[in-house]
Amino acid sequence: MNRRHALASVTLASIGWRASHAQAAWDPPPFSGAPLGPGIPPGWVHETLPRVERANDYAVVLQEGERVLQVTSRSSASSLLASARLPPGGDARLRWRWKVSHALPASDLRHKPGDDWSARLYVLFDLPLERLGLGERLAIGAARALSGRPVPAAALCYVWGQAQPAGTTGWNPFTDRVRMVVLDSGDRHAGQWRLHERNLRRDWAEAFPGEMPHVAAVAVGSDTDNSGGEVQAWFGDVSWG
Repeated sequence: MNRRHALASVTLASIGWRASHAQAAWDPPPFSGAPLGPGIPPGWVHETLPRVERANDYAVVLQEGERVLQVTSRSSASSLLASARLPPGGDARLRWRWKVSHALPASDLRHKPGDDWSARLYVLFDLPLERLGLGERLAIGAARALSGRPVPAAALCYVWGQAQPAGTTGWNPFTDRVRMVVLDSGDRHAGQWRLHERNLRRDWAEAFPGEMPHVAAVAVGSDTDNSGGEVQAWFGDVSWG
């Protein structure tokens, strides 16, 4: 996703995000309970990008008798965002399944033009700014001032890629506040449902210093605005394991 700060592309104000430290955990709203048809499922917010001309299309469809989210991306990019509270203590496993029509040839986390993904899932953390260095605080503060929204200070982003094999991790080419994790790669499993479960505490520790903070939200989507490509992705329910 070019021409923008990567973290600023996923913000939290539109879901009523707050820095509360409530101890109860809750899952994102399930796609399996949403009404069929085009549009945004209840409990999710369509987060568009100011410098990207086209947004993705979203719909809830039937796949093998179950309701899932369908994302259609045509030279476009956007996300669906939902509040999902997970306190820092206790188990921290995230589970979901996804499927894509094909891998995007341009996907490559080493380069800004390669920041296109057949499927991606963000986990956004409520990281207090006082845990950041001065330069990082200034950068996040500037992003929040420019966007007028509470841009998160840290995120994990799980993707279906192409250039790197599954298991590869690295920083987003636009910012070191987003850690990228390639979970599936290439077309070997295209058209197949892939079930994933991640230990967020472990993934956090491999990317950022200090204790894992509260999880504030998750976001799902695809993006093809750099490459001008086209792809479809499907997401099942996202839940804490």
